[in-house]
Amino acid sequence: MTAIDTTTATELTYEQVQKTLVQPLQEKSVFLAAGPKIFDTSGPIRIPKNGASIADDLGFVAENEQIPEEDLDFAEVTMLPSTMKSIKVITRYSNELARQSVVSLDAAIKDRLVNDVAAKLDTQFLSALGDGVTTPKGLFAYADTQNVAVGGPLTLDALLTAWGLALSANVNMGALKWLLTPGDFVSLRKVKDTTGQYLLQPDPTADGVFRLWGCPVIVSSRVPDTTGGTVTGRAALVDFSQIAVARDLAPSVKILTERFADYDQQAIRVVARYDAAPLNPEAIVTLTGITRA
Repeated sequence: MTAIDTTTATELTYEQVQKTLVQPLQEKSVFLAAGPKIFDTSGPIRIPKNGASIADDLGFVAENEQIPEEDLDFAEVTMLPSTMKSIKVITRYSNELARQSVVSLDAAIKDRLVNDVAAKLDTQFLSALGDGVTTPKGLFAYADTQNVAVGGPLTLDALLTAWGLALSANVNMGALKWLLTPGDFVSLRKVKDTTGQYLLQPDPTADGVFRLWGCPVIVSSRVPDTTGGTVTGRAALVDFSQIAVARDLAPSVKILTERFADYDQQAIRVVARYDAAPLNPEAIVTLTGITRA
Protein backbone atom coordinates (compact mmCIF):
# COMPACT_ATOMS: atom_id res chain seq x y z
CA MET A 1 0.00 0.00 0.00
CA THR A 2 1.28 3.44 -0.90
CA ALA A 3 1.60 5.91 1.94
CA ILE A 4 -0.19 9.20 1.61
CA ASP A 5 2.06 12.20 1.24
CA THR A 6 1.94 15.95 0.63
CA THR A 7 0.92 15.47 -2.97
CA THR A 8 -2.11 13.29 -2.20
CA ALA A 9 -3.31 15.01 0.98
CA THR A 10 -2.64 18.68 0.36
CA GLU A 11 -5.56 19.64 2.59
CA LEU A 12 -3.56 18.55 5.62
CA THR A 13 -0.42 20.49 4.78
CA TYR A 14 0.02 23.40 7.18
CA GLU A 15 2.22 25.36 4.78
CA GLN A 16 -0.66 25.78 2.36
CA VAL A 17 -2.25 28.22 4.80
CA GLN A 18 0.06 31.20 4.68
CA LYS A 19 0.27 33.61 7.59
CA THR A 20 -0.73 36.55 5.50
CA LEU A 21 -4.00 38.19 4.65
CA VAL A 22 -4.64 39.33 1.08
CA GLN A 23 -6.15 42.80 1.13
CA PRO A 24 -8.61 43.80 -1.59
CA LEU A 25 -7.49 46.49 -3.98
CA GLN A 26 -8.62 49.82 -2.59
CA GLU A 27 -8.19 53.37 -3.81
CA LYS A 28 -5.89 55.50 -1.72
CA SER A 29 -7.26 58.55 0.08
CA VAL A 30 -6.64 61.63 -2.05
CA PHE A 31 -8.40 64.54 -0.33
CA LEU A 32 -6.26 64.79 2.79
CA ALA A 33 -3.13 63.91 0.82
CA ALA A 34 -3.80 66.77 -1.62
CA GLY A 35 -2.74 69.35 0.95
CA PRO A 36 -5.68 71.03 2.74
CA LYS A 37 -4.91 72.95 5.93
CA ILE A 38 -5.68 70.68 8.88
CA PHE A 39 -6.65 72.15 12.25
CA ASP A 40 -6.81 69.84 15.26
CA THR A 41 -9.63 70.82 17.58
CA SER A 42 -11.97 69.18 20.07
CA GLY A 43 -14.84 71.60 19.50
CA PRO A 44 -16.26 74.19 17.09
CA ILE A 45 -13.60 76.25 15.34
CA ARG A 46 -13.71 79.72 13.78
CA ILE A 47 -11.12 80.86 11.25
CA PRO A 48 -11.08 84.65 10.69
CA LYS A 49 -10.59 85.94 7.15
CA ASN A 50 -10.44 89.32 5.46
CA GLY A 51 -13.65 90.45 3.82
CA ALA A 52 -14.08 92.31 0.55
CA SER A 53 -11.26 94.52 -0.71
CA ILE A 54 -11.59 98.32 -0.43
CA ALA A 55 -9.23 98.94 -3.35
CA ASP A 56 -12.07 100.28 -5.54
CA ASP A 57 -12.99 102.83 -2.85
CA LEU A 58 -9.49 104.28 -2.57
CA GLY A 59 -8.73 107.53 -4.34
CA PHE A 60 -6.00 110.09 -4.79
CA VAL A 61 -5.97 112.83 -2.13
CA ALA A 62 -4.59 116.29 -2.85
CA GLU A 63 -2.51 118.39 -0.51
CA ASN A 64 -4.49 119.76 2.45
CA GLU A 65 -7.54 117.66 1.64
CA GLN A 66 -9.14 115.45 4.26
CA ILE A 67 -8.16 111.82 4.06
CA PRO A 68 -11.31 109.68 3.72
CA GLU A 69 -12.00 106.86 6.13
CA GLU A 70 -12.83 103.35 5.05
CA ASP A 71 -14.03 100.46 7.22
CA LEU A 72 -12.51 97.05 6.67
CA ASP A 73 -14.82 94.06 6.56
CA PHE A 74 -13.92 90.81 8.25
CA ALA A 75 -15.51 87.41 7.92
CA GLU A 76 -14.95 83.96 9.33
CA VAL A 77 -15.24 80.31 8.44
CA THR A 78 -16.91 78.15 11.08
CA MET A 79 -16.48 74.38 11.23
CA LEU A 80 -17.12 71.34 13.37
CA PRO A 81 -20.33 72.41 15.14
CA SER A 82 -21.46 70.34 18.09
CA THR A 83 -24.08 68.76 15.82
CA MET A 84 -21.44 67.27 13.50
CA LYS A 85 -21.68 63.49 13.54
CA SER A 86 -18.77 61.04 13.68
CA ILE A 87 -18.06 57.92 11.69
CA LYS A 88 -18.16 55.02 14.17
CA VAL A 89 -17.99 51.26 13.79
CA ILE A 90 -17.58 48.25 16.11
CA THR A 91 -16.61 44.75 14.98
CA ARG A 92 -16.81 41.81 17.39
CA TYR A 93 -14.91 38.55 17.19
CA SER A 94 -14.69 35.49 19.42
CA ASN A 95 -11.69 34.67 21.52
CA GLU A 96 -11.62 31.21 19.94
CA LEU A 97 -11.19 32.77 16.52
CA ALA A 98 -8.49 35.08 17.83
CA ARG A 99 -6.54 32.12 19.26
CA GLN A 100 -6.94 29.86 16.25
CA SER A 101 -6.41 32.39 13.48
CA VAL A 102 -3.28 31.92 11.37
CA VAL A 103 -2.91 35.71 11.15
CA SER A 104 -2.95 38.37 13.84
CA LEU A 105 -6.71 38.79 13.84
CA ASP A 106 -6.93 42.03 15.81
CA ALA A 107 -4.31 43.69 13.60
CA ALA A 108 -6.05 42.51 10.43
CA ILE A 109 -9.45 43.80 11.57
CA LYS A 110 -7.95 47.08 12.79
CA ASP A 111 -6.18 47.76 9.49
CA ARG A 112 -9.28 46.98 7.47
CA LEU A 113 -11.58 49.15 9.58
CA VAL A 114 -9.18 52.10 9.56
CA ASN A 115 -8.82 51.85 5.77
CA ASP A 116 -12.59 51.66 5.28
CA VAL A 117 -13.25 54.63 7.58
CA ALA A 118 -10.62 56.68 5.73
CA ALA A 119 -12.26 55.71 2.43
CA LYS A 120 -15.66 56.81 3.74
CA LEU A 121 -14.24 60.19 4.77
CA ASP A 122 -12.57 60.63 1.40
CA THR A 123 -15.78 59.82 -0.43
CA GLN A 124 -17.66 62.38 1.66
CA PHE A 125 -15.07 65.14 1.17
CA LEU A 126 -15.16 64.70 -2.62
CA SER A 127 -18.94 64.42 -2.87
CA ALA A 128 -21.75 66.82 -3.70
CA LEU A 129 -23.46 65.93 -0.41
CA GLY A 130 -23.40 67.16 3.17
CA ASP A 131 -25.00 70.07 4.97
CA GLY A 132 -22.12 71.27 7.17
CA VAL A 133 -24.35 70.72 10.23
CA THR A 134 -24.48 66.96 10.79
CA THR A 135 -22.25 65.80 7.92
CA PRO A 136 -19.29 67.57 6.26
CA LYS A 137 -19.98 69.32 2.98
CA GLY A 138 -18.33 67.73 -0.01
CA LEU A 139 -16.17 69.72 -2.41
CA PHE A 140 -18.92 69.87 -5.03
CA ALA A 141 -21.40 71.17 -2.43
CA TYR A 142 -19.36 74.25 -1.49
CA ALA A 143 -21.06 77.59 -2.08
CA ASP A 144 -19.64 80.50 -4.12
CA THR A 145 -17.14 78.41 -6.07
CA GLN A 146 -16.49 79.14 -9.75
CA ASN A 147 -18.03 76.87 -12.36
CA VAL A 148 -17.63 75.84 -15.97
CA ALA A 149 -20.75 74.28 -17.50
CA VAL A 150 -19.18 71.87 -19.99
CA GLY A 151 -22.37 70.57 -21.58
CA GLY A 152 -20.57 67.85 -23.53
CA PRO A 153 -17.47 65.66 -23.42
CA LEU A 154 -14.58 66.97 -21.35
CA THR A 155 -12.08 68.70 -23.64
CA LEU A 156 -8.78 70.48 -23.26
CA ASP A 157 -10.59 73.72 -24.16
CA ALA A 158 -12.99 73.25 -21.24
CA LEU A 159 -10.05 72.70 -18.92
CA LEU A 160 -8.39 75.83 -20.27
CA THR A 161 -11.57 77.80 -19.57
CA ALA A 162 -11.47 76.61 -15.94
CA TRP A 163 -7.78 77.50 -15.76
CA GLY A 164 -8.62 80.98 -17.07
CA LEU A 165 -11.29 81.49 -14.37
CA ALA A 166 -8.71 80.69 -11.70
CA LEU A 167 -6.24 83.07 -13.33
CA SER A 168 -8.81 85.87 -13.42
CA ALA A 169 -9.56 85.37 -9.72
CA ASN A 170 -5.88 85.86 -8.79
CA VAL A 171 -5.62 82.30 -7.52
CA ASN A 172 -2.13 80.94 -6.82
CA MET A 173 -1.74 79.08 -10.11
CA GLY A 174 1.27 77.13 -8.87
CA ALA A 175 -0.83 75.43 -6.17
CA LEU A 176 -3.69 74.23 -8.37
CA LYS A 177 -4.46 70.55 -8.97
CA TRP A 178 -6.89 68.91 -11.36
CA LEU A 179 -9.36 66.38 -9.96
CA LEU A 180 -10.63 63.96 -12.61
CA THR A 181 -12.34 60.59 -12.81
CA PRO A 182 -10.35 57.74 -14.38
CA GLY A 183 -12.65 57.66 -17.42
CA ASP A 184 -12.36 61.38 -18.14
CA PHE A 185 -8.61 61.32 -17.67
CA VAL A 186 -8.20 58.38 -20.06
CA SER A 187 -10.37 60.16 -22.65
CA LEU A 188 -8.13 63.21 -22.47
CA ARG A 189 -5.06 60.99 -22.54
CA LYS A 190 -6.19 59.62 -25.94
CA VAL A 191 -6.21 63.05 -27.60
CA LYS A 192 -3.62 63.22 -30.40
CA ASP A 193 -2.22 65.96 -32.59
CA THR A 194 -2.25 65.93 -36.38
CA THR A 195 0.86 63.76 -36.46
CA GLY A 196 -0.70 61.07 -34.27
CA GLN A 197 1.32 61.97 -31.17
CA TYR A 198 -0.43 62.02 -27.81
CA LEU A 199 -0.83 65.56 -26.54
CA LEU A 200 -0.59 64.62 -22.87
CA GLN A 201 2.76 63.41 -21.68
CA PRO A 202 3.86 62.51 -18.12
CA ASP A 203 6.01 64.91 -16.15
CA PRO A 204 9.58 63.74 -16.85
CA THR A 205 10.68 64.93 -13.40
CA ALA A 206 8.26 62.73 -11.43
CA ASP A 207 7.17 59.12 -11.83
CA GLY A 208 3.60 58.75 -13.08
CA VAL A 209 2.65 62.43 -12.65
CA PHE A 210 0.64 64.02 -15.47
CA ARG A 211 0.01 67.72 -15.91
CA LEU A 212 -2.73 69.64 -17.68
CA TRP A 213 -1.94 73.27 -18.47
CA GLY A 214 0.89 73.06 -15.95
CA CYS A 215 -1.17 71.69 -13.05
CA PRO A 216 -0.75 68.13 -11.68
CA VAL A 217 -3.63 65.69 -12.11
CA ILE A 218 -5.28 63.74 -9.30
CA VAL A 219 -7.30 60.80 -10.60
CA SER A 220 -10.02 59.39 -8.34
CA SER A 221 -13.08 57.25 -8.92
CA ARG A 222 -14.67 58.97 -5.92
CA VAL A 223 -15.39 62.13 -7.93
CA PRO A 224 -19.19 61.79 -8.10
CA ASP A 225 -21.42 61.81 -11.16
CA THR A 226 -24.82 63.43 -10.92
CA THR A 227 -27.83 61.27 -10.16
CA GLY A 228 -31.19 61.21 -11.86
CA GLY A 229 -32.43 60.67 -15.38
CA THR A 230 -29.42 62.06 -17.27
CA VAL A 231 -26.16 61.25 -15.54
CA THR A 232 -23.32 63.70 -16.14
CA GLY A 233 -19.80 63.83 -14.80
CA ARG A 234 -17.85 66.31 -12.74
CA ALA A 235 -14.26 67.51 -12.47
CA ALA A 236 -12.52 70.32 -10.60
CA LEU A 237 -9.46 72.56 -10.52
CA VAL A 238 -8.58 73.15 -6.88
CA ASP A 239 -6.03 74.90 -4.70
CA PHE A 240 -6.36 72.49 -1.78
CA SER A 241 -4.35 74.81 0.48
CA GLN A 242 -7.41 77.07 0.41
CA ILE A 243 -9.54 74.35 2.02
CA ALA A 244 -9.59 73.91 5.80
CA VAL A 245 -10.14 70.58 7.55
CA ALA A 246 -11.14 70.50 11.21
CA ARG A 247 -10.06 67.24 12.80
CA ASP A 248 -11.48 66.22 16.14
CA LEU A 249 -10.46 62.57 15.85
CA ALA A 250 -8.36 60.93 13.20
CA PRO A 251 -9.44 57.30 12.74
CA SER A 252 -8.84 56.16 16.33
CA VAL A 253 -8.80 52.51 17.40
CA LYS A 254 -9.93 51.10 20.74
CA ILE A 255 -9.74 47.41 21.69
CA LEU A 256 -12.77 46.46 23.81
CA THR A 257 -11.99 43.44 25.98
CA GLU A 258 -14.64 43.72 28.73
CA ARG A 259 -17.90 44.85 27.17
CA PHE A 260 -18.60 41.51 25.47
CA ALA A 261 -16.91 39.34 28.10
CA ASP A 262 -20.15 37.47 28.82
CA TYR A 263 -20.00 36.21 25.23
CA ASP A 264 -16.26 35.44 25.47
CA GLN A 265 -15.72 38.02 22.75
CA GLN A 266 -13.56 41.02 22.05
CA ALA A 267 -14.28 44.00 19.81
CA ILE A 268 -12.51 46.74 17.93
CA ARG A 269 -14.01 50.23 17.74
CA VAL A 270 -12.93 52.86 15.22
CA VAL A 271 -14.11 56.47 15.50
CA ALA A 272 -13.35 59.49 13.31
CA ARG A 273 -14.78 63.04 13.32
CA TYR A 274 -13.93 65.65 10.71
CA ASP A 275 -15.31 68.71 8.96
CA ALA A 276 -14.13 70.65 5.91
CA ALA A 277 -14.85 74.04 4.36
CA PRO A 278 -13.32 76.35 1.73
CA LEU A 279 -11.36 79.35 2.99
CA ASN A 280 -11.50 81.05 -0.42
CA PRO A 281 -14.21 79.47 -2.61
CA GLU A 282 -12.96 81.22 -5.75
CA ALA A 283 -9.84 79.01 -5.56
CA ILE A 284 -12.12 76.08 -6.54
CA VAL A 285 -13.35 75.80 -10.11
CA THR A 286 -15.81 72.99 -10.74
CA LEU A 287 -16.61 71.55 -14.16
CA THR A 288 -20.11 70.12 -14.47
CA GLY A 289 -22.37 68.69 -17.17
CA ILE A 290 -19.69 66.37 -18.58
CA THR A 291 -21.22 63.81 -20.93
CA ARG A 292 -19.68 60.52 -21.96
CA ALA A 293 -20.21 58.30 -24.97
